Amino acid sequence: MMGRMRVAAALLLALAACTALPSRTAANKISINWKPNTNYSDWVTQHSPFYKDDWLVFYYTAGQADVVQVDEAGYNKCDASNAIYNYSKGRSFAFQLNETKTYYFICSYGYCFGGMRLAIKTEKLPPPSPPPSASHRSAAAAAFARSHAAVIYAAVAALLRVV
Repeated sequence: MMGRMRVAAALLLALAACTALPSRTAANKISINWKPNTNYSDWVTQHSPFYKDDWLVFYYTAGQADVVQVDEAGYNKCDASNAIYNYSKGRSFAFQLNETKTYYFICSYGYCFGGMRLAIKTEKLPPPSPPPSASHRSAAAAAFARSHAAVIYAAVAALLRVV
């Protein structure tokens, strides 16, 4: 019986430890369905924040769109004549946000004026949260146990039947 109690306690501690993990520790891959008649200002608001080293992956129809990186003036005027980078081959394009700054992208096929442009401001990835103190860990474990009591009970009961 004592062995079962130790196993149950270890399971509870493992579940509580999972809740203390940081939410973000590495770069994300962010997919963009790059198409006409889409308001990318709303898209940016819905997908923010963006961090240095994240990847944007543009998906588009070959021959009907391109991805052009421009400066702020090119973005505001939908002007690709001084493009920083222009990609129009294939059906997708991956771009790493490797600096902390604002990136500007447009489509030069005429859709920019209809909203097919994107301004992405990147931030530094926040440092990981420090590990919680012992009192916070026990409070977090208790809160987790209260909110997930039925699941924990079922898991411990199943485990006790196996052990």
